[in-house]
Amino acid sequence: MITRVTSAEDMEGAWAIRKSVFVEEQHVPLEEELDDLDHAATTIHLLATDEEGPCGTGRILLDGPGHVHLGRICVLKRVRGTGLGRDVVLELEKVAFEEYAEGGNLEIALSAQDVAQGFYQKLGYEYVDDREYLDAGIWHRDMKKTVTAPRAS
Repeated sequence: MITRVTSAEDMEGAWAIRKSVFVEEQHVPLEEELDDLDHAATTIHLLATDEEGPCGTGRILLDGPGHVHLGRICVLKRVRGTGLGRDVVLELEKVAFEEYAEGGNLEIALSAQDVAQGFYQKLGYEYVDDREYLDAGIWHRDMKKTVTAPRAS
């Protein structure tokens, strides 16, 4: 089940997943992983849970009308390969569209780690440019996707 984070307990679950994946597995410094954007009024966090508890998360940052940035998307090792990561991204897109689309359109940006770029390409994301950069010691490239409202028939 994937739901919006609405309580301190849910947020703690999301942070625990991020600490496990980004800090412990990928050695991202904790002070770089948890930031002030987590608490911004326009930031939306989602939390995936299963019978064992919290297992996936991601957040939506509002960049401006009709533009968002997805980030901190991760799933625990025990659920990788199950399709949960895809489900988290699709739910992030759905919620972002419902909250922040402008005129039936929403441009979604993200900073994709090198190992995840193929995953995002399969979900329709394209490279913004050829620039690769290090973020927290991990190579990234910017990607984007435009989501539009379905046309009425």
